[in-house]
Amino acid sequence: MKHLHSGKVRDLYERPDGLLLMVASDRMSAFDYVMEPDIPDKGAILTQMSLWWFEQLKDVVPHHVVTRGDDARSVVCRPLKMVQVECVARGYLAGGGLNEYRSDGTVSGVQLPAGLQDGSRLPEPIFTPSTKAPMGQHDEPISYERVVAEVGAETAAELRRITLAVYSRGAEIARERGIILADTKIELGWDSEGVLTLGDEVLTPDSSRFWPADEWEPGHAQPAFDKQFVRDWLLSPESGWDKSSGNPPPRLPEHIVKRTRQRYLEAYERITGTPFSG
Repeated sequence: MKHLHSGKVRDLYERPDGLLLMVASDRMSAFDYVMEPDIPDKGAILTQMSLWWFEQLKDVVPHHVVTRGDDARSVVCRPLKMVQVECVARGYLAGGGLNEYRSDGTVSGVQLPAGLQDGSRLPEPIFTPSTKAPMGQHDEPISYERVVAEVGAETAAELRRITLAVYSRGAEIARERGIILADTKIELGWDSEGVLTLGDEVLTPDSSRFWPADEWEPGHAQPAFDKQFVRDWLLSPESGWDKSSGNPPPRLPEHIVKRTRQRYLEAYERITGTPFSG
């Protein structure tokens, strides 16, 4: 196979038949840095969770998966011409969206009501796209109007429709399992027939914020089944890291590695309803 690309988490290879092999590593990224050490089983959890979600979403949007790979971390998929826009849907206010809102009352140009707090539920889910920055750089929020300028009105409308439909289905299923899907990011691309298709991963703890519904309380950061746990540690006095220093973050201590794995594992098992087998 021919190696095509290595991202912060995934490695992509081209097979002799033209299909792609996508392998999810155990690498953990945060604040555009790849952390050390790896999180055991993370790649397998992400891959198996995405496969489960692709099946739940197949009537919402076609996906790129052809078959499972030879191990739990890999999938065989069709090549796509990826849309150069990060497609994000938010149902709750958190993370970068919260920072934007506190600055000017908007998120990606969408005006929101006054008085919202960290963790507030939005009046309705919103499409909040961002740039797709090169590795090592940070994605920046953009307005819907800029998406129209980038890809055209028809494609922009489809990106928004599909993203919100994926969020809606995901939020509904997660809610039935006692989990709030606060927001999610998806990757879309055109297949060989020109059909917008879901690619990469979907509705995993790497690409989404999952909160336990019985602990949801707006006004502060929420407990989470996702990489926010690692971000919070990095920003804590315990890590001793200054995000603005330009220096790489410290190694994750063993207790943070173990608890991160536990959170990813719990997200997988609560949402899919099946034990993780690796």
